Amino acid sequence: MTNLPDQLAKLLNAAQIPGDFYATGVSAAPLLRITVDGVGPVALPLLPFQAQQLIAVAHRAPYGKGEETLVDTNVRRTWQIAADQVHITGQHWATRLQAIVAQVAAGLGVTGSVVPEFYKLLVYDTGSFFVSHRDTEKTPGMFATLVIALPSDSEGGELVVQHQGKSVRLDLRCADPSELAFAAFYADCPHEVRPVTSGNRLVLVYNLLRQGPGKPPQPPHYQAETQATTALLQQWSAAKGLADDATPEKLVYLLAHAYTPAELCFKTLKGADAAAAGVLLEAAPPAGCDLHVALLTVQESGSAEHTGYSSSRRGRWGGRGDDGAEEFEIGEIFDRSLTLSQWLRPDGSPAGLGDFPFRDDEVCPADGLQDLEPDEQYFQEATGNEGASFDRTYQRAALVLWPQHRALAVLNQGGLSKTLPWLAALAARWTESGAGQDSPLWNEANVLAGHMLRTWPRATGYHLLPDQPSETGQMLALLAALNDVAHLEALVLRAVAAGSHPKGDNPALLKALARLPVQRAGELLERVVVANAAAGMAACVDLLSQAAAAAHGRASPGAGPGASPGAGPGTEHLVAAASALVHALPGDPEQAKPIAYSQRPAAMDGPFVSELMMALWRIDTGLADNAAAHLLAWPATYGLDAAVVPALRLLAQQADVRQSACFARLRAAGLAHLQARASLPLAPPGDWSRRATLHCRCQHCSGLAQFLASPTAQTWRFKATEFDRSHVVRSIRGAVLDVDCATDKGNRPYSLVCTKNQASYARLAAQRQRDLADLAVLAPGASDGATAG
Repeated sequence: MTNLPDQLAKLLNAAQIPGDFYATGVSAAPLLRITVDGVGPVALPLLPFQAQQLIAVAHRAPYGKGEETLVDTNVRRTWQIAADQVHITGQHWATRLQAIVAQVAAGLGVTGSVVPEFYKLLVYDTGSFFVSHRDTEKTPGMFATLVIALPSDSEGGELVVQHQGKSVRLDLRCADPSELAFAAFYADCPHEVRPVTSGNRLVLVYNLLRQGPGKPPQPPHYQAETQATTALLQQWSAAKGLADDATPEKLVYLLAHAYTPAELCFKTLKGADAAAAGVLLEAAPPAGCDLHVALLTVQESGSAEHTGYSSSRRGRWGGRGDDGAEEFEIGEIFDRSLTLSQWLRPDGSPAGLGDFPFRDDEVCPADGLQDLEPDEQYFQEATGNEGASFDRTYQRAALVLWPQHRALAVLNQGGLSKTLPWLAALAARWTESGAGQDSPLWNEANVLAGHMLRTWPRATGYHLLPDQPSETGQMLALLAALNDVAHLEALVLRAVAAGSHPKGDNPALLKALARLPVQRAGELLERVVVANAAAGMAACVDLLSQAAAAAHGRASPGAGPGASPGAGPGTEHLVAAASALVHALPGDPEQAKPIAYSQRPAAMDGPFVSELMMALWRIDTGLADNAAAHLLAWPATYGLDAAVVPALRLLAQQADVRQSACFARLRAAGLAHLQARASLPLAPPGDWSRRATLHCRCQHCSGLAQFLASPTAQTWRFKATEFDRSHVVRSIRGAVLDVDCATDKGNRPYSLVCTKNQASYARLAAQRQRDLADLAVLAPGASDGATAG
């Protein structure tokens, strides 16, 4: 099925409605009386002096720009009088107005009740105009604008309306003063009023509203187009899921008219859009396709090139202002996003899909996004090292459809943010139902999980909290809850055993492995540790610790009736995984291979070493003893004060571990270290001389060294510039000297006041107290239940 988007667009474009984007005509003027507050009755045809009277009570007509309402006679030069100041009466006027409304509604292809709402009276004097613009939705239900030109004498002022590359120029002058000229057009059509070259013109402006639940413009019954579209969609649906199928998962048909979020639904589609929707509403159900209407947004940003200045004040957005607008040219596009939002079903109910991506190859026709005019476009001047840039947004409405049996594949296009909550809801409903794995709910969850795994990202869960499960962990938990063994095993192999396994996923991983046979669970556990030990040592230690604790509980006579003797990895594979972990333990820091910042292992501190030794001891005491020997062989990696002694404090609280060979090995090294340091003499300094190891030899630091060496000088005042004072302070802090620093701002230049202290002695005294407490815990005679002091 080559060129499927183009084939669908060709069929839908062939459904033409019996109307157009505009309607115009001439009507006989009834007996009409118009009275304006502050002026009185207005004679028709309009007289020049009354035109001036009307202008005297009128205001300059504004225009809308985004959220703003502005007055700028370079954009719009005309006069307006509000509806509440204008009173229209006259025999048969209401009937004539309804006839005009009925005529333009038919010309626009609108069926059902259409109500005119008087908006304002406009006075165009010579030179008046309005540049090209779109009308906004001024009141709920508004879909078009009606203008009625009252009898007057003027030249020029033609109304130009554009839509989808077509343009019409309407002359609303009447040759006979007893006639009214009128025109209506859909509100989203760009239109302009050409300058009035002579005379004056008086115009009534109405908003055309569709009220109540009545049907929107309906296309004729296009049987041939509907049958052809049904056949095309059936062929597409049958092809989806086949091995050699290359057609898009969904089709996105661009609508011709612009719609705000408030007015977008199937019932309010206009013109050719209503025709296309009518064909699809009939063709989609027999073809087994789901149909929605949605807002389509394209956002682009990239580089721009400044090309100069234009003399026009109405230059591109981001211009300079009154002196001339800056001109830019689009360069390279760096970022581009395609999203669908505001999803609605044919019955008007929301689909709940939120922002959802789409692809270029899904757009109908294939070149539908080319040569569009952006709704918003901003340019940013070059700043610093950054060149000029641009941001622009296109927004259109679209009809979106897909085969019903591929709904979950389409959902999977939205990524894990869409599919994980959906799968969680399915799993919860299946669990609550108490049904088996032959139920429709379980089968739906199984199909969705298959789609998710086929597109599973290589890495998930960046910037997670330490114990927070990643998207992989969430998926593992759901598959375990569903007892979906096949997909569970596939996810472990693809995502977990491939590397970058976070600690927060361990509970879910162990629950998942418990669903597998003992042999297979052990094999996968070993693969996870081998793949992740180098970059995720802390996560692997935590994983083995939890696995060992679970295995220890299952083997314990008091494990209770809830234990599953056959669940989880067996002892053989726990030993193999633990061996892989010990083999991956860091050693010589000089020989460590550089790795990415995101893969750097956790600090080798006391809690890490304690958890490592506990896990290994539960799995295999020989491995635990080998690991202890490895830790002691590399003190630069596993410092006695930073890792070994703090770990001994924690391990000493486990009575059974205190009797192990690994604990004895670590304790012997820790005791020797602590006893050697405790035997050193400890006394406060006998004078004011202090250790001085300064790397800088400048004259200022030389003065500092002399001060430190003096046995009698307690304070040194250094009067100098802020730069030199800061240099001395950095030298003091870099060498960790027993010196306090303060700035005396009594005179200029300020003085740095350096005062000696006993910080080194205080640190040694505090260390001595900690060492004595640790010796009390670790000494051979200490009780098994001793705790750190």
